Amino acid sequence: MLSRTSEYALRAAIYLARAGDENSTAHRVAEATQVPDGYMSKVLNTLARAKIVSSQRGPSGGFSLTIAPEELTMLRVVEAVEPLPRIEKCPSDLEGHNRELCRLHAVLGNLVRGVATTLGETTIAQLINQPAPPDAGTSD
Repeated sequence: MLSRTSEYALRAAIYLARAGDENSTAHRVAEATQVPDGYMSKVLNTLARAKIVSSQRGPSGGFSLTIAPEELTMLRVVEAVEPLPRIEKCPSDLEGHNRELCRLHAVLGNLVRGVATTLGETTIAQLINQPAPPDAGTSD
């Protein structure tokens, strides 16, 4: 459902939340989260432009969160790297779809809203401090 970039950004936010006030290099974050160095550097720089992380150069430099994990939602992290699609009008340009969403796009729009709600209600602190539900990651 989420892109690889969004997942990597969430992994980075979790790692940095656990690191607390300690600066972490992009290489250290990449290694700890099992993400390629170059990819993680791009993700961290994008999060820095969104003011979710700070970037400091120098021997004791690196990245750290600028927002407390209790206040930083998954949605804010995801939206910083790759905003969720918003379906407000039917993109099919079919006759009769001008102002109203067709059934397909209405269902997709509801799906995106549900994902956004869940991401917006879940903080990075919750991801660190609460165990995953027993059925997480399974598909039946």
